[in-house]
Amino acid sequence: MRQPTPAATHLLDAASADAYRSAMAQATELVASRLTTVDRPYSGASLEQLTRLVDAVDLDRPVGTVEAALAEAAEIYVDHAVWFHEPHYLAHLNCPVAVPAVAADALASAINTSVDTWDQSTSGTLVERRLVRWTCERIGFGATADGVFTSGGTQSNLQGLLLAREDCRDRLPVELGRLRVLATANSHFSVTKAARLLGLSTDAVREVAVDASGRMSPEALAAELEAVRAAGDVVMAVVATAGTTDRGVLDPIAEVADVTTAAGVWLHVDAAYGCGLLVSPTRRHWLDGIERASSVTVDFHKSFFQPVASSALLVRDGADLRHVTYHADYLNPRQAVEPNQVDKSLQTTRRFDALKLWLTLRVMGAETIGRHVDTVIDLAAEAASLVTADPDLELLCPPRLSTVLFRYRPAGVTVAEADRLNPLIRSRLFASGRAMVAGTTVDGHAWLKLTLLNPATTPAHLREVLDLLVDHGRTLGGPAPAEQDVLELVGDAG
Repeated sequence: MRQPTPAATHLLDAASADAYRSAMAQATELVASRLTTVDRPYSGASLEQLTRLVDAVDLDRPVGTVEAALAEAAEIYVDHAVWFHEPHYLAHLNCPVAVPAVAADALASAINTSVDTWDQSTSGTLVERRLVRWTCERIGFGATADGVFTSGGTQSNLQGLLLAREDCRDRLPVELGRLRVLATANSHFSVTKAARLLGLSTDAVREVAVDASGRMSPEALAAELEAVRAAGDVVMAVVATAGTTDRGVLDPIAEVADVTTAAGVWLHVDAAYGCGLLVSPTRRHWLDGIERASSVTVDFHKSFFQPVASSALLVRDGADLRHVTYHADYLNPRQAVEPNQVDKSLQTTRRFDALKLWLTLRVMGAETIGRHVDTVIDLAAEAASLVTADPDLELLCPPRLSTVLFRYRPAGVTVAEADRLNPLIRSRLFASGRAMVAGTTVDGHAWLKLTLLNPATTPAHLREVLDLLVDHGRTLGGPAPAEQDVLELVGDAG
């Protein structure tokens, strides 16, 4: 009998079950031990230090055992990872993850289901479809609604706008260069990226004015619709945002829907950030009108405490998904009677990410998730109060969801000096590893941002971070540092 090659002994099968059990136990212990000792979100290692660590590994000389490889991974990755569960992490839209979801991730990875055709996923297809129906019901869509899990909000927005483009072209013979997308300047950058990928003109995304709080103005939207038509162009979609990346603003969805319905235009709601409101016990009404959208983006890995990636695109009329349906005889032939998820996905091979949300709901329940969402929104209000009470800090505006924009600007510090100082303060804080905040610009000026997605973060943690920021501000308040002393800033992942 032919003996297995050495490489084959590492493949997951009946013969390697004990090795699998041991490897998973070691990996789990590594993470669990780190969780009990981590007291800051980052080690503070520099780009140069980490580059040396990674480049020192000879990938053509394997270490031979899982134990040795994990020890190496701990030194390179685990010890220097950014820990989103740590309560001083207040930077981007990264949430701590639910334990049941992590268990589901391990389960899905080991079994390696691909949710593209029935004969590769069987009940996995049914689980995803059930969760899509559940989410559609939470949105308020009717019986004809449908959807599919995606890799994230960028893909969900792309697919939503693709469906809008094809729906528009079904009804009107129009050149791609004449199609327009209307959104505010606060919409996610993926809207513009999607327009480019869809072959639209470079000026296809038209900006709609906002009110004093940053919300899309329905009156301005109506005027922009008329202006586009007067120019001989066609609006293929309006994008409303339920939770902008910087301010957490929610566009007035119901009023926007009034305008788009009257105009017969596709309404896409990007609720990647604000989707947690769907299960909020006290704030679900903030999404009123979302049920009138043609398509909706949700990111469970932002507001449902899911590991990356877990997102979905939902559509009010499932028939619209036909625009991404293509058939291959070797995969999903036209005559197939079993459900094939590839029929409505931009992806072919696709992870069973829905299992994470399924286990989370079965263990925690939607109400518990919603209470966590309410907690971080309440925490943002407390953070705004702390900022307002600090004479060295300046609040940009009251928070809506769970982001807080502010800056270090004591008495006597000019706006120009604040613009110089605040990116440096953020960079110094990151380099220390003790806490992390985000940064952005508003009307050309630099601001700091707290993104609060961890219900374990307390006002005391917030006070610590604000004190650190103020201390760095005071240290940096002297002459401008030499260029070589300025640490490289980390971009906002949004």
